[in-house]
Amino acid sequence: MLLPPTGSASTRAHPHQPRPATRVGPRLRPLPKEHLLNHPAPSRASSGARPLSVATPVVTSVSPASGPAAGGTRVTVTGTAFTGATAVRFGAITASFTVVSDTQITATAPPGTGTVQVTVTTPSGISTQFVTYTYSTTSGPTLASVAPSSGPAAGGTTVTLTGTGFTGATAVLFGTTAAASFTVVSGTQITATTPPGTGTVQVTVVTGSGTSNGVPFTYTTAPLPTLASVAPSSGPAAGGTTVTLTGTGFATATAVRFGALPATSFTVVSDSHITAVAPAGTGTVQVTVTTAGGTSNGIPYAYSAAPVLSGVSPNQGPTSGGNTVTLTGTGFTGATAVAFGAAAAASFTVVSPTQITAVAPAGSAGPVGVTVTTPGGASTLASAYFYVAAPVLTGVTPAAGPLVGGNTVTLTGTHLVEATAVRFASTPAGAFTVVSDTQITAVVPAGSAGPVGVTVTTVGGTSAAVTYTYLAAPTVTALSPSQGPVSGGNSVTLTGTGLAQTSQVLFGAVPAAFTVVSDTHLVADAPPGPAGPVGVTVTTPGGPSAANPYTRLPAPGI
Repeated sequence: MLLPPTGSASTRAHPHQPRPATRVGPRLRPLPKEHLLNHPAPSRASSGARPLSVATPVVTSVSPASGPAAGGTRVTVTGTAFTGATAVRFGAITASFTVVSDTQITATAPPGTGTVQVTVTTPSGISTQFVTYTYSTTSGPTLASVAPSSGPAAGGTTVTLTGTGFTGATAVLFGTTAAASFTVVSGTQITATTPPGTGTVQVTVVTGSGTSNGVPFTYTTAPLPTLASVAPSSGPAAGGTTVTLTGTGFATATAVRFGALPATSFTVVSDSHITAVAPAGTGTVQVTVTTAGGTSNGIPYAYSAAPVLSGVSPNQGPTSGGNTVTLTGTGFTGATAVAFGAAAAASFTVVSPTQITAVAPAGSAGPVGVTVTTPGGASTLASAYFYVAAPVLTGVTPAAGPLVGGNTVTLTGTHLVEATAVRFASTPAGAFTVVSDTQITAVVPAGSAGPVGVTVTTVGGTSAAVTYTYLAAPTVTALSPSQGPVSGGNSVTLTGTGLAQTSQVLFGAVPAAFTVVSDTHLVADAPPGPAGPVGVTVTTPGGPSAANPYTRLPAPGI
């Protein structure tokens, strides 16, 4: 039987006992028979000590085989007969360690320099294989964080490692297991896919300069969350949009991310719903939910530039709305609303990223701002559109005229200043002039006998009609009497048609006083004049009649 090597646990238990053996190389020299007789082996039953391993430990490899001079690298020592190990040394310096199995130990490299031998000591002896660990003179990688810090035991979680010195990384380890895959994004960031695992393991990064410190990652048995939808699926680059996430397994959510950025805030409504406030961002990013079970699949969310509204044409319309307006600007793609003041457009169509056509809603007279809203935000052009009140006509003077037109009438009312047309029935006025907001003068077009409606049109609409009557010229068919003294003063009855609106009766060029009896009769007082015949005419708004002869007779005896 061989006794434990010098410095073993059993030797230290009897500090005054004579040294039973001396080391010869890596093996022990047999003890004298008399010593064995005087010092029998202790009973297992009485001592309660664990039986010592018969085999001496053997170290076959260490991984990683190098690290920074500052130490701290987690190293996996592989070999045999490690059960009951009492020490792991890097050169002459003792390391902290954990016996994982009879063939594996994990140890934390102490500070050191150069290349040193790694040895394992058990009650059966010290390993002698020349397996080395090299302390790098250059600064090794450092690991600051791993996000997310947990994931399902099946692996497959994409994690982001942040730290320093990642350039040229050759491995990312989750405990002793290499990541399923990894990508060195920069000297300070790596993305890696977790391998399958259990419990909490240390994540490390291996480069040519050594192995980083470890940061814990926990394998969980909780279900992996799934994300089904994100609504709305876009928002402004400034962030601030409240987004509803639907899916499963949200109850233990610890993070919601928009790309690599955490949501400004989030609330777990239920196991299938989360509301989150989008952070600022650009482009299209993947929204994910992280729980104790890992990180969900991603759903795209697009950051959109805010729209810019630069023009509105036409920039005015009736208070009743209903007219089509063209909006110009940029960033109109995906527009969700168009408003005139506080009222939504009756309808709108996004023609292109730079143009929208919208049907104006009803509104009150006066200016309003026009607003275009997209997922990227809203743009308002202040006082860009004017609601114009419909014109109102209260009168036309004169209210009648000849069939041939050409006469000028005065229209009175309100809201006339924006007049674009004056019509007699459906016929436009020969010409018109806007005198003020309450008055227009217009040249009457030709028309047919009878009343017609006169209207005024502005951008605010078309007024109600006032009546204008086209009159045929009057006719005079008889005078009674048809003669009289040169001194005048006698009454003459005129018979004819269209006499009701007579405005003048002339004997030659001399006007006479008259009284309208009916549309077919009037009585005129013949004015004095020289002897002989004169033409008698009647004038109405319809024009003058043809002349009928009237003869003045000289006094008898002259």
